[in-house]
This record gives sequence, C-alpha cells and structure tokens, in this order.
Amino acid sequence: MSAGANAKSLIGAAAKALKDRRDEVNRLNVFPVPDGDTGTNMSLTMDSVLAALAALPDEADVREVAHAVTQASLMGARGNSGVILSQILRGLCDVAAESHAFDAAALAAALDRSTTVAFQAVRKPVEGTILTVLRDMKDAAADAAKLDRDLDDALDHVIGAAFESVRHTPELLPVLKENGVVDAGGFGLALLAQGFSAAAAGREMAVADIGVMAEPELHVEPANDWDDEEYLYCTEFLVFGERARREDLTDFVVQLGGSELVVGDDGALKVHVHTDDPAAVLAHATSLGEVAEVHVNNMRRQTAARSAALRAEEHSVDPEADRDGSPPVTTPPKPIGFVTVAVGDGLKAILSSLGADVVVSGGQTMNPSTKELYEASRGVNAEQVIVLPNNPNIVMAAQQVASVSERPVAVVPTASVPEAFSALLAYEPSMTLDEAVEAMTEAASFVRTGEVTTAVKDAVGKAGRIAEGQVIGIANDEIEVIGDDVVDVAVRLAEFITDDADTMTVLAGADLDDDHLDELVQRLQAAHPDVEVETHRGEQPLYPVIIAAE
Repeated sequence: MSAGANAKSLIGAAAKALKDRRDEVNRLNVFPVPDGDTGTNMSLTMDSVLAALAALPDEADVREVAHAVTQASLMGARGNSGVILSQILRGLCDVAAESHAFDAAALAAALDRSTTVAFQAVRKPVEGTILTVLRDMKDAAADAAKLDRDLDDALDHVIGAAFESVRHTPELLPVLKENGVVDAGGFGLALLAQGFSAAAAGREMAVADIGVMAEPELHVEPANDWDDEEYLYCTEFLVFGERARREDLTDFVVQLGGSELVVGDDGALKVHVHTDDPAAVLAHATSLGEVAEVHVNNMRRQTAARSAALRAEEHSVDPEADRDGSPPVTTPPKPIGFVTVAVGDGLKAILSSLGADVVVSGGQTMNPSTKELYEASRGVNAEQVIVLPNNPNIVMAAQQVASVSERPVAVVPTASVPEAFSALLAYEPSMTLDEAVEAMTEAASFVRTGEVTTAVKDAVGKAGRIAEGQVIGIANDEIEVIGDDVVDVAVRLAEFITDDADTMTVLAGADLDDDHLDELVQRLQAAHPDVEVETHRGEQPLYPVIIAAE
C-alpha cells in the first residue's frame, strides 16, 4: 500500500471512530446548542474530508492527501467545533506533507504545529475545551520524541494523555463540572486520535479502551441557560476574493457578534459568528468577494427543539406536545417494543412502518455488537422488548442482550429482513411476550428468501465454479445460481424459493435502477403467473435484489 493510500485508510478509521460514538459526544454538549451538536458537527466535517479523499486517485501521495484534507475540512467545517477541528487538521497536514517518514519526532512536530494553528484561530481560548486536550496531546508527543519511542508507543502515549486531559476538563471549566460532563469537543478529538492510532497499530477500535465515563460516573444533564440576551443567529459561510482578508474580516464580525472564527487563507476564508444581524455580516462579505455555503440558524428555535427532544428521550415526552403552550404529555410505555437490524433507507422505512421502534444499522457485512443492540433496546419506550436480528450471524449477539438488560428481552431469530416483515405483521398488541415470540417465530418460518450479489473472490459453490465479479444467487444458505446479469440470476433464483408460494416480494437494492426493476418484475410475473408480485425500494447496498416468497 502506498503512503498516500495508507494515510487515507488511517483518516477513514479516525472518522469512523468518531461517527460510531457521535451521539455520545452530542449528549455531552452542555451548551444549549449554540451551534447544534458537537459530535454531529465534527463528524460532518470529517465526512467532507472522506468525500475529498475518495475522489483522489489511488496513487495519490501524502502531499496530495494532506492538501485534500486541509481544503475539504475548511470548506466542509460545520459549527464552532468543526471549524476548530479544520484548523487542527490543517496544522497536522502542514507537517505531514513535508515529512519523509512519519515517526515520533514527526508526530511531535505535527501536533506542535496543529496546536499553534488552532490556538491562533480562536481569539479567546478557553481552558477545559478541545484546545486544552490538543495542547496536552502535543506535550505528550514531545515527551515521547525526547525518549526516542517508536511511533506506536508514541501514539499510545498521546492517546493516554488525550483521554486523561478529557477527564480533567470539568476541573478547568465550571459549566462542565456543574453539569457533570467532560468537554464534548475534547472527547471527540480523543476519539479521532484513538481511531487513527488503533488503525496504525492494526488493532480493532475497542470501546472498553476509552473509559472516559469511568467511575465516578459523570451524569449528563442538558443545560438550558441560553436566553434572549444572547445573540440569536449562528451564521457561517465561505467567502472567496482577493479583498477577503482574515484580519480585516475578523475585526468586522467582532463588532457584530460573538463566538467568531475566521479561518483559512486570505482570499478563501471560512467565517463563523453568532450575531443578531446576519444580513449585515453577509452584506459586508459579499462586498469583498463571492459568498458560498451559507448557513444561518436561529439558536432560540434550535434550543427549543433540542430541549423538547431531550425531554422526550429522558421522560418519554412527545416533543410536539408543548408547541401550542399546553403542558407536555407523558407517553406511557407500551407492553412490547421492537428492535431490529437492517441497512438501506427503504428497508428501515418499511420496518418502522410495521412497528419497529429502533432499526439498528447492520446486516450481512456489518454485524452490530451486543452493546449496540443493548443500547438500542434501552431507547425503546416499552415494558418488554423483542429483538429481530435478521441475520444468523447476529442472533447470538441479540441473545446476549437478554442477559444484561434491566427489563425482559426476547429474540425472534429472524435470518433475513423479509422474515422480520412477516414476524412484525403477526404481532397483536394483546399478546404476552411469550405468545408474541411464538407467533412471530412461526410467521418468519414460512418466509423463503433469496439474495443476489456479486462474488468478491474465486470460489466453488453448489452451482459450480465461481469467478470473482460474477453475479450469484443465494437461497437456503447455498449458492444456487451463477451468471453475469443481475436480472437473469434473480429470475432463475426465484425458482428455488417460489414452490407453493402465493406472494413474492422484490426488494430493490441501491445498485438496481428502476428500469431493471421493471424488467425483473415483468419476467417474474411471466414465469409465475399464479404468484402475486410486489416491489419495494429497499436501497440496501451490495445486494441489488432480495426476493422473498411465502
């Protein structure tokens, strides 16, 4: 793997580590918005970076990767935390682009540069924030370099310092201590660093390694101290032009607002400011050059929406209930709730419409853990929960949820998403938990599922020899059909599952367009005139066609 490709892989691992715990970072955000949720904004900033890296050729070198990261993070930065993150990445890339070999000394130099750039971006740095964590990481890297540690040891030392620094943020920032949380931005930065370090060392990202919320446990309480005396609008945009100079623009926005950040190079700047007059800020910016990517959010409305959502989450309150001024209505828990697993917007929407309370992202190539299923079950407002794993590889993880849950949890061992469709349809609200499991398991057993995908390597299956890239049809845990055309393979696969069937459901994946879907339905109807064929856009990846018969 080239150095550039390796850098892309490590950055991708860092971004994933943050995204996987984005919601946890969001809950640490004690400030009543003001820029939305920290985890989401940092993750969106990294999404822009990943999109830019994906557009690079495979042979791109480290310098090209560093340039792409710097530009994309600046252009895609969201919120205060995202803008600061873009400057942290910029400092790291300044050094990485010029380093012939990335060792402990280069790591120390990169974090030193990153700290300088990030602190320069903030007019009034505050202790106990992401900047404190970054500075402590820089100091740890310098110590490791002085001791001539190898890169893996240096990274471990830096990660340890990052999380230790995060733990101490409440001692430095009173609002964190008052609300019993650590700093959200600092935690997000530590997660990014740990994801990078784990990938560099060839380790899995282990949740148990993080330990930020270790005893004494820090309790998260949303802060609601924003009031109308604060600036009303969070305003961000890009400005391009020869007259767009950072120092001059900073002096201007300071007069009209607070929480101001103006970063980038003269001629191409990212501006973030809280103000009561976004029109004046934008008017001045347009007088300097071209303005793009404008986001203006009313923080009062954001705060109201966020507070209502948190009340709904913590106390089962309908977030819409108090919009007319009436008291919020508490929703009592229902007898049985449902957690299921799927990937693809269409599949998730169908499952939700059939009564699933939470649909965990996962499936054939991304099996959710017991912890993810447990956390999902905790979010269901029900006295008891049934988990439908929709994949044989997830059944065992689902069964473990029952052993750690504070309330009764049962598993209906569905092996596919279509089985979950039938299982959910079989449920009646009057059923006990045992009755529901029995009825839903029986309903799922009548479903026969076939899946069409592409072979990722040469192999031998029931249908014969398979070459990498060929289309294969799977039914009954066997590769029954091999071919070169998705529609043709799907039609032939249907023969293995439609015996005595009354209905056939076709779920179109993200890689099957509507024209090919129409062709497939016509051929299935012609081949099975006595079977009712219905279709849905499942939008599942990797599997262009899933067929269910019962």
